Amino acid sequence: MNGYVEIIVEVIFGFIGLFLLTKILGKTQMNQITPFDFIAAIAAGELFGNALFDPEAGIPEIAVAIITWGILMLVIEKITQRFKRTRGFFEGKPSVIISRGEIQYKDMKVNKMDFNQLMHQLRSNNVFSLAEVDYAIIEADGSLSVLKKSAYQTPTRSDLELKDQANPLPVSFILDGEIIEDNVINGGKTVEWLKQEITKQGFDSASDVAYAEWTPDNGLFTRAYH
Repeated sequence: MNGYVEIIVEVIFGFIGLFLLTKILGKTQMNQITPFDFIAAIAAGELFGNALFDPEAGIPEIAVAIITWGILMLVIEKITQRFKRTRGFFEGKPSVIISRGEIQYKDMKVNKMDFNQLMHQLRSNNVFSLAEVDYAIIEADGSLSVLKKSAYQTPTRSDLELKDQANPLPVSFILDGEIIEDNVINGGKTVEWLKQEITKQGFDSASDVAYAEWTPDNGLFTRAYH
């Protein structure tokens, strides 16, 4: 029984350690996965797994593995920030695969991309024809950035010579039946006002509201559970 308790404690400790480490490394490490980041993540999981299932390893060994990995990531991050030439090696470089509407076949081969993959990436960018593309760039994290030809771009307010219009960010007031009081206060409203508004919209209480957001122009927008 003590063995199971020890495993549970080690798993919880490892989870907390890795979670704190991702916070320290920053969000870009989570949403911009380069080949180096991918390898590093696998290595971290392997280190944690080996330490967890090694009968001679305990919390100190797990801590050493996590801390060492974290220090290595931070050192490399500092190196890439200070020495710009190292960024291409560790983080990879963007590659232009369509330039002025012309496909760069050599760059496609270098990036191991075939036409099926290219078309899939283009459709993910709401582009369904190569004829619409002026430039396409494979980013370091493998995503595809696309610039359409001017004839296929959506006109902006500037193109239509319209005046600028305020575009306030919607603020979530209720999430999954729970009032987010900080958001309500920061939005210049009160909880009592919010309760009155949802009552006007036919809800008995906030717990009946799946989602509610507020903007100055559109007021309170709500959605009920289905």
